Amino acid sequence: MVVGEGPGEEEDKQGIPFVGRAGQLLTKMLSARGVGFDRDRDCYIANVVKCRPERNRNPEPDEVAACNPFLMAQIETIQPVVILTLGNFATQTLLGTKEGITKLRGKAYPYRSGVLVPTFHPAFLLRNPGESFKRMTWDDLKLARQEYDRLVAR
Repeated sequence: MVVGEGPGEEEDKQGIPFVGRAGQLLTKMLSARGVGFDRDRDCYIANVVKCRPERNRNPEPDEVAACNPFLMAQIETIQPVVILTLGNFATQTLLGTKEGITKLRGKAYPYRSGVLVPTFHPAFLLRNPGESFKRMTWDDLKLARQEYDRLVAR
């Protein structure tokens, strides 16, 4: 399962998560050699908030609270073994922390009956095309794959 922050303009228009530029990058990231997740077959993609905040601002606490039962129901229904959180907002929301993504990424955290693996949001990568962020994201995706393989093999 992949969890992002909320829909962008294109996602809001189509009603489908991650279909804009960030979504195209996400699809490439998931299907990269060594990661090998097919977005349509292997992944369920959700967002913390279900509608686009005005001017693409960060969701307010009351908006998160209003949408949280829906996200929790999605997680309960899907029962993912690995949740890949994209960016600060999704990671902080699910882990219940204020720590930033740079500190949190690179590890797998126990989450329900599986694990949660935080990484950078694809939109962040598009805005910051430096090699170091790509390398860290690549490492996180490989970790998600390793955790998936480990947990599914049990």
